[in-house]
Order: sequence, then C-alpha cells, then structure tokens
Amino acid sequence: MSNQINWEFPQALEDEAIYILRETAAQFERPAILFSGGKDSITIVRLAQKAFYPGKIPFPLLHIDTGHNFPETIEFRDQLVASLGVDLVVRNVQDSINQGKVQEETGKYASRNALQTVTLLDAIEEMKYDACIGGARRDEEKARAKERIFSVRDEFGQWNAKMQRPELFDMLNGKIHIGEGVRVFPISNWTELDVWNYIRREKLDIPSIYFSHEREIIERDGMYWPYSPFLNTTEEEVPFKQKVRFRTVGDMTCTAAVISEADKLEDIISEILEAKISERGARMDDKRSEAAMEKRKQAGYF
Repeated sequence: MSNQINWEFPQALEDEAIYILRETAAQFERPAILFSGGKDSITIVRLAQKAFYPGKIPFPLLHIDTGHNFPETIEFRDQLVASLGVDLVVRNVQDSINQGKVQEETGKYASRNALQTVTLLDAIEEMKYDACIGGARRDEEKARAKERIFSVRDEFGQWNAKMQRPELFDMLNGKIHIGEGVRVFPISNWTELDVWNYIRREKLDIPSIYFSHEREIIERDGMYWPYSPFLNTTEEEVPFKQKVRFRTVGDMTCTAAVISEADKLEDIISEILEAKISERGARMDDKRSEAAMEKRKQAGYF
C-alpha cells in the first residue's frame, strides 16, 4: 500500500498559506489564531512561524475551552505554548453558563460544542480582535466550502453567504466597517491528506489521541464514543476497552473514535486513503440537521 502513496506535499499550498498570513498581519490591527489543539490549528501555528521567521508569531492564540476537552489536547496546548513563547488567551464556556448567557444542554446527546459561539463572540469583543485565523478547510464540510479565505462577519459576528466577496487572482480584500470582523482560513484549499503529509514533512508533534491507543469507549448509534464523566450514558451503554484513534478533535461529547491500529503517521495516511466516511463523519454536532454547520456559522461559530 505504502508504495502507491504519493507522500509529496504540494509546496504551492504552503506558499499560499504564508501569503495569506502575511496579508492578515498587513491588513488588520488585532488578529488572533483560533487554537483548538487539533492538527489543523497546529499546522496554522507552524505556518505562522515560517511566515514571520525570525520574528515571533505576532498573533496570540485564542482557545475557547468547553471544559469537556480531551485532557491530552489541553496538555499538548500548554506544552506547545511554553515551547514557542507565544501568548495564549483562554476563555471558558463554563463562565458563559455561570453568567446565564447560555444554558447547559441536557439529555443523551448533550454537548457544549454549540455553546462555544457565545463565549467566542464575547472574547472577540473583549479583546477587540478584527481577524480570527482558523484552520477550517473546504473539503471538511459543505458549509465551509462556501466561505472565502477572508470571510466577513457582521457586527453581531454572524456569517452571511451573500456577503462573501470575490477573491480573483488571489486578491484578498480585508476592508471592513466598524464593528465587522473577518475569519481567515489560510489552509482553506488543503485536504485532510495535505495536512497529514505536511505534518509528516515538518515532523510536527500532535496530541496522542490522533494515534491508536487503548481507551474506554461506548458504542452508540453504530459509532464509538470516548467514555467520560461528561457523556450522558444509558444503562445499556457499558464502557469497554478498545484500541482507537480520533481523526478530528472536538468536545469529548460529540467526537467519535475509529477502531484503528495506526500508531505511526504513515499508517494514519494509509488509513485515510481507505476510509469510507469523511473526516467529520465522526462528529455528532454535524449530524443534528442537514444544515447544522451552516446554521452554527450564521450564528457566529468558528
């Protein structure tokens, strides 16, 4: 199998991403990198290192912490921030709940993932960020495929597909009115395979949950969920141990695992090429309705 794989990463994608990051620094006053601890935001950080070398990354990392994150991801986040000497801003969904701005979900599928929107918009207003750099890619989900690289949000942080601007000949228009903001997506044109080949080429460290490991899980709706105190389980959902890994990082209550023996990057890449479901096919938050992601983006989601 490995002999059939093209391990080369398209250099043009890195060049484009670096150009986008430099344009962001040039056109906006207070950008920030939206950081989840996942592979895409880790890739953005490496690209920012390259874009502004030998200087320091000029953007802080903004993490919206649901309180239900994978502990391995939080540990990785803190280690990365310490090693790079970058600024980290953390805002907590629990604070939004305590303030009565959002209400904790109940029931079998309760999750804090959607609650992040209010916390994020409050953080943007508090810190006066005019551009938030994210790791979303067009190949992930159809709503994300509609967004431009410079995606304008209105004064309420909301996204409107009709507000999208043409981006002809790689010309990025960052002009916004007072109160508006922009979400920037430097790796919008990358695929999941591109990200993994880049991680391999750059020898990037990533959280251990991406690799096969033994974990307590439950089976629900034909998928495997990480067993944790945050997951509302029924009596029939008995936890058991299994070797799994995660293709995407989100709230522990909405991110399913895949049965896997892939404990090396080469094995992960081979596995992705053979996968029958998409990367976000294991995200329950995308399955709540046909237009779940688009509705969240219209409300101000990442």
